[in-house]
Amino acid sequence: MGGASYYQINYPSKQFKSSLSTLHYDINVQLNPSWVTGFTDAEGTFTVVFDKVNTRKLNWRIQPKFQISLHVRDLPLLLKVQQFFGNIGSVSESESMAIYSVSSVKDLVKTIIPHFLKYPLLTQKGADFILFKQIVDLMENKAHLTIEGINQIINIKAAMNLGLSELLKSEFKDFILTPLWERPIIQTEIIPDPYWITGFVDGEGTFDIKIYSSKTNVGFAVQLRFRIPQHERDTKLIELLLEYFSSGSVEKHTSYPAVTLVITKFTTISDKIIPFFESYPLVGVKKNDYLDWCSVARLMRNKAHLTQEGLNLIRTIKSGMNSCRLCFGASGKS
Repeated sequence: MGGASYYQINYPSKQFKSSLSTLHYDINVQLNPSWVTGFTDAEGTFTVVFDKVNTRKLNWRIQPKFQISLHVRDLPLLLKVQQFFGNIGSVSESESMAIYSVSSVKDLVKTIIPHFLKYPLLTQKGADFILFKQIVDLMENKAHLTIEGINQIINIKAAMNLGLSELLKSEFKDFILTPLWERPIIQTEIIPDPYWITGFVDGEGTFDIKIYSSKTNVGFAVQLRFRIPQHERDTKLIELLLEYFSSGSVEKHTSYPAVTLVITKFTTISDKIIPFFESYPLVGVKKNDYLDWCSVARLMRNKAHLTQEGLNLIRTIKSGMNSCRLCFGASGKS
């Protein structure tokens, strides 16, 4: 079981406080291509930026961008992604965020687009990629240097992401087509590679612990939870993940257009989830939460959660996970 030796259940919990925030990041890890696509499905964006530049002939600079933005603690992972793509693009930091960005049409045509054609995106983000490719193709052929080309790019961009800004709607109101450019619908029927799941979970998944009142000897029960949230437009994909693990439920958010795969059954976690991530390891800092989570699973397997000492240790482990780990990591040591 992952992290089995990370904690020893026969030691007092106070001895573990200093190790809760230890980072586990392998700088020598080689990223799997399907992992890169899964991670992009979770964290990547395909956008086209319009900047008004009066010194240009047509007054507009158009820049296509492939980006992945993460908390700065995952900067080493972004550097690995950049390395995976042959060191094209740039990695920058802005306050608490790190951003990998590729905007060169040449690099997009030769490297980024071929990757996602070979290893397709599975979420509806794939629709943005298809439209993005159409725009990059136009720009490769210099269409953006003509007013007709810019108008065509505007109409494609209107179907991407959040659509057009109010400025662009105003500037190009006479050229926006009605109906708008058709946005493709991604029909994912299978998950082609387990590494896609790992990449997606590295971006979207959570490993957490719920402690709640119960009629046990210690007055509380412990529940491990593995969750993957997603916009409701990708409900079918979340259902495919449920089928993949043959367990769990799909919960619909009551206030937002979102659904979440939730797996809490301990036998499923012990017999399927943990072995899966042992075979297809996480590579980002989320691996730290997974290792702590596995340690609690080991404690529970040994019935330590039914004792006060074991419960206290689990509380200590929980206190250093997820958002709490970010607090410990403010100094860069976690």
